[in-house]
Amino acid sequence: MARLSVVATPIGNMNDITLRALDTLKSADLVLCEDTRTTAKLLEKYDIHTATMSYHAHSGISKVDKIIEYLKDGKDLALVSDAGTPGISDPGAELVARIRSEMSEAIIAGALKIEAIPGASALTAGLSIAGVLCSDFTFLGFMPHKKGRESLFKEIAESKRTYVFYESPHRILKALQSLKDFCPEKKVTICRELTKIFEEVVSGSVNEVAEYFGNNPEKVRGEFVVIVYR
Repeated sequence: MARLSVVATPIGNMNDITLRALDTLKSADLVLCEDTRTTAKLLEKYDIHTATMSYHAHSGISKVDKIIEYLKDGKDLALVSDAGTPGISDPGAELVARIRSEMSEAIIAGALKIEAIPGASALTAGLSIAGVLCSDFTFLGFMPHKKGRESLFKEIAESKRTYVFYESPHRILKALQSLKDFCPEKKVTICRELTKIFEEVVSGSVNEVAEYFGNNPEKVRGEFVVIVYR
């Protein structure tokens, strides 16, 4: 039976990886990586010598076809992203969808298994330490750079539900400005550098949090989990 294992990897602290994930990476015939250089550091730390191949947002159809052929040949593949769980704001979702579509008969027959090897996720890590009481929320992934961006901020402003999205250091101040423009009455919690040495959680009104980062440009680093709520 061929196997595609979707493996969560650390989002910062490299000790945040499960024993099952390590066993899976060791036993796989090939590790599919968003960036082979990033994954190489993780494999080296745990003395894993499995071969790697890149698979990322710009990989063409021919790369996907090659991956499917490996599975048809009975290979065990592990799919990882640079950090966190593949398929969450990540091109891995497209790969899994294509495999499920083209190899549905093999899956039904038990000749192919697609399995989750769960672990770190910035989304759940951020919510767990934010202290935001929410029984449900809407996750937006990374906000679009242009098309649809304004409409999403309008949606956040009009909704009573908690919203969570990711943002880069290059765009976090712009995102906070958009929150000020569209929903200044909301509260926001920002988690940055999760699991790393300079992990930080900043909470307050939209204006307070925007002012904090505006006055502390040295803290506009790393990736951000932004939680917006009433």
